[in-house]
Amino acid sequence: MSRTRRSSRSALLLTAAFLLSSCGIPETGVVEAGEPATGIRPAYVLYFVGEGTLLAVRRHVFGPGGIETAVAMLFQGPEAQERRKGMTTELPPMRYAPTVRTDGGRLSIELPDRTAPLTGTALAQLVCTAADARLVETQDADTASTHVTVTVTGPGGWRAEGSSATCPSMTGPADSPRPTGTPPTRLP
Repeated sequence: MSRTRRSSRSALLLTAAFLLSSCGIPETGVVEAGEPATGIRPAYVLYFVGEGTLLAVRRHVFGPGGIETAVAMLFQGPEAQERRKGMTTELPPMRYAPTVRTDGGRLSIELPDRTAPLTGTALAQLVCTAADARLVETQDADTASTHVTVTVTGPGGWRAEGSSATCPSMTGPADSPRPTGTPPTRLP
């Protein structure tokens, strides 16, 4: 083997060793970034109003969810993107969160003082959103229910009741508005 050929072979081996040892990826330790993965974020269906009917919107929750969280998001109203699609709410703004209680397939929501009686459409928004959140919350529990009855009470003793049976389908694709069923019946 000639001296030139040996020298070229050595240079080639040295270059290959250098490329294999570095690969362009710097050596690092554990990089701390964000919270650890905790699984699938819960999603709730919120019911807003558009063109005189209920429209369902799926929203994901960052952090712990629950019926109270879904109801609070509903009272905050539609987000900017949802408003651009023509969605509104008939629910009044709330200074204080409603009290939510569950008992199996029954759910009660007590609205804070100074809340005027809700319209039929506002009641439907609240009943359907709370019922869907209850079904999401109990889907794996032994006491899971496929039907939720929601009672809404307000100051001055007014009371209304509705159920998930009267709500539009809750199984459609995310962010897909769906037409409504009949609003819940108001009780005297």
